[in-house]
Amino acid sequence: MSSAISNERPQPDQVLVDIVDYVLNYKIEEKVAWNTAFYCFLDTIGCGLEALTYPACTKLLGPVVAGTVVPNGARVPGTNFQLDPIQAAFNIGTIIRWLDFNDTWLAAEWGHPSDNLGGILAVADWLSRTDIANGQKPLKTKVVLEAMIMAHEIQGVLALENSFNKVGLDHVILVKVASTAVVGRLLGLTREELLNAVSLAFCRWTSFTHLSACTKYR
Repeated sequence: MSSAISNERPQPDQVLVDIVDYVLNYKIEEKVAWNTAFYCFLDTIGCGLEALTYPACTKLLGPVVAGTVVPNGARVPGTNFQLDPIQAAFNIGTIIRWLDFNDTWLAAEWGHPSDNLGGILAVADWLSRTDIANGQKPLKTKVVLEAMIMAHEIQGVLALENSFNKVGLDHVILVKVASTAVVGRLLGLTREELLNAVSLAFCRWTSFTHLSACTKYR
């Protein structure tokens, strides 16, 4: 008879701990990192604004229900949309990636770290507008740049030695993990909550990809 399987939750994998502790504790002091993040921000927004000249792109934008305006919602650059942070992240991410002109990172895996700005900018703007409505000070641009630096580092380091495509996983998992980590910090998650969130970012994407593959080839 086989021994009973324990339902006791194991300790989180080291890679999850490393990501979360980096996001919560690391202090960015290198001037070149801040300058690079600033130029990356300008480049990314510029590509997004150019994408607005393409009707095939703009038809994907806006609220789920036409005409919806979310009080203190996140704004989509170059448009009049004011949306909940989830839909705003989709909108911003769409215009950022539409032309595929901005940053590309090539290593064991490839990807576009600037894609993380979709979630970062949407949540930062929503938090700031909510703070202003409550009589508090909004976030500073430095908070956005810091989140961009950390997201680029997380995505880039994971890509250095891990090729997800080779095992049948979409490389966009790297954006999902990086965005979850830095946006979770912006939202004020505890260390335990952030560990759970980053773990889910890995698990949900791999599960979805495997399900899609099974459906495709059955």
